[in-house]
Amino acid sequence: MKTCLVVDDSKVIRKVSRHILETLGFTVGEAENGQLGLDACDKAMPDVILLDWNMPVMTGIEFITHLRKRDGGDKPKVVFCTTENDVSHIREAISAGADEYVMKPFDHETLQIKLQLVGFA
Repeated sequence: MKTCLVVDDSKVIRKVSRHILETLGFTVGEAENGQLGLDACDKAMPDVILLDWNMPVMTGIEFITHLRKRDGGDKPKVVFCTTENDVSHIREAISAGADEYVMKPFDHETLQIKLQLVGFA
């Protein structure tokens, strides 16, 4: 079973993401900030992480930096989901360890394409 962790401070985004991911066959976990996301990864490392950029407690960039240093933290495919769409943000996300990038708001088809690009669909 494919697993995905949605790390986003927006309850609406988590709900929409969960719905899309479940229709694609994922078991979905949720975290409302980066620290809770890392805690969830320490318990069970997911296959894919959908990651928000701007969150309280810990930003998406801080989260991925910490994640990639953990045991097994190199394994999950990380897809940044954000409203930040300029090239410098995309470069920063990729250099921090993100595998792909999707703009909010996204729909079922867009997310499915991004998941295909990282090897999960």
